[in-house]
Amino acid sequence: MARQARQARPAPRLWPRLASLWGVLRALSGDDAYERYRAHHAARHAGEPPMSRREFCADAERRKWSGVNRCC
Repeated sequence: MARQARQARPAPRLWPRLASLWGVLRALSGDDAYERYRAHHAARHAGEPPMSRREFCADAERRKWSGVNRCC
């Protein structure tokens, strides 16, 4: 008799929770920033072309590192 190998799979109810957790982690880390920018741009600036992902990342770096970034 051949034994069937049981694969470790999360329960079907667990998938939506894992997807939700993944979304929260992406939001907290800033990984979804470009997607949020595109949604905002489509809603508020429909007539203008959006920045490419490369342009968006360069702009974010420039904003992060330009100017005084300390408390004192």
